[in-house]
Amino acid sequence: MHAMEEYIATMPKAELHVHIEGTIEPALAQQLAIRNNVPIPSSIASLADTSNGYSFHDLTSFLAVYYPNMAVLLTSQDFFDLAYAYLTKAHSQNVVHTEMFFDPQAHTSRGVSFSSVVTGLREAIVRAERELGVSASLIMCFLRDMDAQSAMDTLIEALPHKDWIVGVGLDSDERDNPPSKFSDVFARAKQEGWLVTCHCDIDQKNSIEHIRQALEDIGVDRIDHGTNIVEDERLVQMVKEKGLGLTCCPVSNSVVTRDFKGKEILQLLRSGVKVTISSDDPAYFRGYVNENLMKMVNGANISKEELLTLQRNAFEISWISEGKKEYFLRLLEKY
Repeated sequence: MHAMEEYIATMPKAELHVHIEGTIEPALAQQLAIRNNVPIPSSIASLADTSNGYSFHDLTSFLAVYYPNMAVLLTSQDFFDLAYAYLTKAHSQNVVHTEMFFDPQAHTSRGVSFSSVVTGLREAIVRAERELGVSASLIMCFLRDMDAQSAMDTLIEALPHKDWIVGVGLDSDERDNPPSKFSDVFARAKQEGWLVTCHCDIDQKNSIEHIRQALEDIGVDRIDHGTNIVEDERLVQMVKEKGLGLTCCPVSNSVVTRDFKGKEILQLLRSGVKVTISSDDPAYFRGYVNENLMKMVNGANISKEELLTLQRNAFEISWISEGKKEYFLRLLEKY
């Protein structure tokens, strides 16, 4: 193993940007389809062998594969298996804390109950904490290509499970779906005591305006992706002053746009912005957190000290108790 690979592999890490539905490896999807007696999704059926990844070339074509694959997820046991498989993988990469996005509307719109989704995910978290020693929490995302009323209905439906969910986010197709469309939903989420984040995807139409809305109008606690912020010095200053973090995903960037944004991520890191590195949808982009960090090593010439800073940032901006945060930071310093 390359020395830098070894250094990354053994470092204690936090992952703050991973879609649990994006961790479904082809083999598991196939297994669940058979168990639930549903057709094997075409994106999987077309794989001659399950070690090959899914096929797409930009955000829209990715989503066209991503959503149909969810048809195999029907019972709380399926959601448990999905999350436990990811948590086992994360543990093998020395991820000690993870905050996982989930998309309830993608399931409730198919007739799966909200409770089946959240109960399965929650059970996996409890077991992983007990058996693997991995700390994990859930962030509920609203699908931005659905209407704001559907997001509000989902928020109301989530209230009985409030203690299992640490915050809310916004994901899916950004085109013509600005954060402002959901301002009432985010206001209600804050009222309920939830923390708030928002995807501001890479190189989208109106990227800077969407980042501005997230920061100024909605008042997010962090931004997912958001690397285009380098284009506006005023917004960069704002995230620095507020100590807000950006959860960047170099491997997925390189698939959905022409560039993995390593240069911009490094520029933000070196200017004092709390950027972090995560895997996004690792089963689709064929890279978990360690592979994403290696992408920065190979493509952006990042130093060991800067790799540590990325992890320090991740623990500092994570949505965990101060005590837990201190514990993880001590673990990192010891490393």
